[in-house]
Amino acid sequence: MMSADYVFGFAIALVVGLNLYRGPRIASERVAMQWGRNGEPTWYAAKWLAMWGMIAFMAAVRLFIWAASTYAPQHVHGAELGIVIFSLIAAGSHMFVLMKVRGPL
Repeated sequence: MMSADYVFGFAIALVVGLNLYRGPRIASERVAMQWGRNGEPTWYAAKWLAMWGMIAFMAAVRLFIWAASTYAPQHVHGAELGIVIFSLIAAGSHMFVLMKVRGPL
């Protein structure tokens, strides 16, 4: 286990915690996923996909990094730093999306 996996585990725990905290407070069944330059949402996703799909995405990226590091290590450089940066960006963007959803805190 790499030390970057601790950051990845913390990011997954943060996403799960945000989902459990914010999920019941989101009234609509659709969540805005991206915003245009005018500040209006450009597309929406189903609430369950917007919330729990991030965990599946993060796990898929981590699995890909593991597979690349295992089966083609000569092509992988800086995997630990990549895992840390990816974990922080994914958790931060998920937090941003869930905080933008209107509803009581």
